[in-house]
Amino acid sequence: MKTRPLTRAEKTDLQPATDLWRLYRPEQARHRFQACDPAEAERWQRRTRKALLARIGFQDLPAVAPAPRLLERVDKGSYVREKILLRTSPRTVMPVYILLPKEAPRPLPVVLALHGHGYGVKDIVGLWEDGAERDAADGYHKDFAVALCRRGFAVAAPEISCFGERQTDFSHLDGRFGQPVPYCCTHTAMLAFHLGGSVVGLRVHDGRCLVDYLGTRADVDCRRLGAMGISGGGMHTFFSTACDERIRACVVSGYYCNFKDSILAMHHCACNFVPGLDEFGEIYDLVGLIAPRPMLIEAGTRDPIFPLAGVKAAVARGNQVYKVFDGSRQIAVDCFEGRHQVSGAKAYDFLWEQLK
Repeated sequence: MKTRPLTRAEKTDLQPATDLWRLYRPEQARHRFQACDPAEAERWQRRTRKALLARIGFQDLPAVAPAPRLLERVDKGSYVREKILLRTSPRTVMPVYILLPKEAPRPLPVVLALHGHGYGVKDIVGLWEDGAERDAADGYHKDFAVALCRRGFAVAAPEISCFGERQTDFSHLDGRFGQPVPYCCTHTAMLAFHLGGSVVGLRVHDGRCLVDYLGTRADVDCRRLGAMGISGGGMHTFFSTACDERIRACVVSGYYCNFKDSILAMHHCACNFVPGLDEFGEIYDLVGLIAPRPMLIEAGTRDPIFPLAGVKAAVARGNQVYKVFDGSRQIAVDCFEGRHQVSGAKAYDFLWEQLK
């Protein structure tokens, strides 16, 4: 028997992903956007939003009163920063920073500020990881919660599940068997998958609980509610806006991109994934759950994990979906020179114009 080396095509066929990619067919997805007029699009939204909530999971957790507890109140000169603790399930609590501009008339328009990977919510409200105050923006988040507050918004910035004070304690495993301590997002995501849900579902649930709480405050106006997030917070913003119609406008930074060009094309944190999300097509299909509400996409020209070509392609397809709802509205875009970071050049004015 003659032998010969494997061809390049044969080597490719050794990879399990090769055949899985052949199953990637968003144009045939069960819940893809196919509507041709506003009435049909609205019917699609009602069906598909219900199906998406079921798919991401954890939307049937027992309802509980938020039972807000004030932990601190700090005068920052032009604004006040509160830290409260909210209950989101019978056994779960969530820290939230509330930033309130002093001079602006009440009730205030309010924005959910959703941080991404890093040391947690402190990184967007002007705090170092050890809790020390800082007066200059730092890192890829650029203290955008503070920037929103200075623009005139009340800001609600939660500690997103798996970060900061909401990390799983793995101290009992430290050094065991010579294995590294598992990253908090990964462990929680795998546990959520095992239970038939996802971290996306947990975060959407928490966001809805936060909006419920904001609705009880006399100093904010939830009829003028927006959301803004970067990276993992951009994912949170995208899915929360898709699932919760109370969010009237959003800014998605460093996330909106074709799945095939980003989330499915390279290493990403497990918290980005939802088993069976392929039933909903591509990201431009899911944007139909946000349309025709105003949305701004921030995208860095050199963002290595959300490539600009994939962003532009997803925006173009998303605009086709928006056109079905409202021929005069398109997805706004801030394509800035830079890497994976908040821009803010258009975002704060965009939200103010939509929510003032």
